[in-house]
Amino acid sequence: MSSLTQAMVINAVVLFAVLEADIGPHRKIGWFRLVRPLLLAGAIVPLYLTALASHGTDLALEIAGATAGLLLGLLTTSLMRVYRSPKTGRTASRAGFGYAAVWTIIIGARAAFSYGSYHWFSSPLSTWMSDHQVSADAITNTLILMAVAMVLTRTVAMATRAAIAPHAAPHAVPALVAVNRHARTGVGDTAASTARDTSAASPATSRKVA
Repeated sequence: MSSLTQAMVINAVVLFAVLEADIGPHRKIGWFRLVRPLLLAGAIVPLYLTALASHGTDLALEIAGATAGLLLGLLTTSLMRVYRSPKTGRTASRAGFGYAAVWTIIIGARAAFSYGSYHWFSSPLSTWMSDHQVSADAITNTLILMAVAMVLTRTVAMATRAAIAPHAAPHAVPALVAVNRHARTGVGDTAASTARDTSAASPATSRKVA
C-alpha cells in the first residue's frame, strides 16, 4: 500500500470514528464513547507509523505536527457543549454542523495535502525536502501524529469537561410543578372560602334589609 493510500485510510478512519461518536443533540458521555475513536485509530496507526525521528528537521516537523493536532483538537472541542442532563444527572454532549464542518475541513485539508504531494506539487515538495533534509517518512509521521493528537485532545478535553460539569438537580422541575400546583390550590381554596363567607353573610343581610 502506498503512502498516499495509507494517509487516506487514516484520514477516513479518524473522521468517521469522531463524527459517528460525537454528532447529535444529546449524546451520553461514557468511557466507551470516549475511547472508541482512540481504539480505532490505535488499531490502524501502528500499521503505518514508522520510527519517529530523534534529531534534525524530521524531529522538528513531527513535533510541529503533534502540536498542530493538539491546537486543532482544542478548537474542535470548543464547538461541543458538555452538560449534565436535568433528568438523569448524567453527562452528555451536543455537537452539530459547526463541529462536523471543522473536523471535515481539517481532515479534508490533510487529505488534499497528501494527494497534492503526489499529483499537484510533488516536484516543489521534493526540492524543499532535499534542501531541508526532510525524509518522506517524517512527512507521513507528521500527518499521523497530527491526527492522533487531535483525537487524543478531543478525548481528554471531553472527559475533563464531563468531570467538572456542574451537577444538575434532577428534582428541580418536579418541585417547581409541585409549588405551582400548591399555589393554584391555595388560590382555589381562598376563592372557595370567600364564596362560603359570602353565602353565609347573605341571609343575615337579607334579614337586616327585611
